[in-house]
Order: sequence, then C-alpha cells, then structure tokens
Amino acid sequence: MKTEFREENQNYVMAFEGRLDTPSSRQVEREMQVLYDCEGHDIILDCTNLEYITSSGMRLFLDLLKVAKSKGSKCTLLGLNDMIYEVFDEVGFINLFDVRKTL
Repeated sequence: MKTEFREENQNYVMAFEGRLDTPSSRQVEREMQVLYDCEGHDIILDCTNLEYITSSGMRLFLDLLKVAKSKGSKCTLLGLNDMIYEVFDEVGFINLFDVRKTL
C-alpha cells in the first residue's frame, strides 16, 4: 500500500495505491495524520489507484470525515472503482462523503 500527500489548490490530497487492508491500515493511519490538521483546507481522498479496501480502511476514512466536519472541512472521495463504490454504497458511505469520479 502506497500513499502520497500533497497540497493542491488549498486542498489536502491523499492518494492511495494498492490494497488498504487490515495489515496496511496501521501504516496508512500514521500517514493520514497530516490530514487531521485540516482546518481551512478541504480533503480529497484520491482512490483512483485503490484496488481494495477492508472495514479497517473504511474506518480510517470515517474517522477522518468526523474530524474534518468538526473543523468545517469537506471530505471528497475521488475515483472509486466500481467494486469499492458498491461496498461504500451498501454501508451508506456514499451519503456521508462527497463522491466524484473526477474533479
């Protein structure tokens, strides 16, 4: 699992590549800590190259969403593949996040 953080147009962007599963979620959680200081920045979770996500990875996204909302920031999921979109839809995440195919 690889992540890449960047600032882009006043947004915090975290790109994910590979499989966000239980073994990789601890490392990804540490790498996502920079996003928690999001006051004044919206967050984009770029999932274009995310192949798979387990419930532990979904929990990371949900925890971040709660923090972002409490700080007045928006959290966008970008580029979900069909399989991940379906899972997010089934558990109601599609209604919680701003979900886009592209920016």
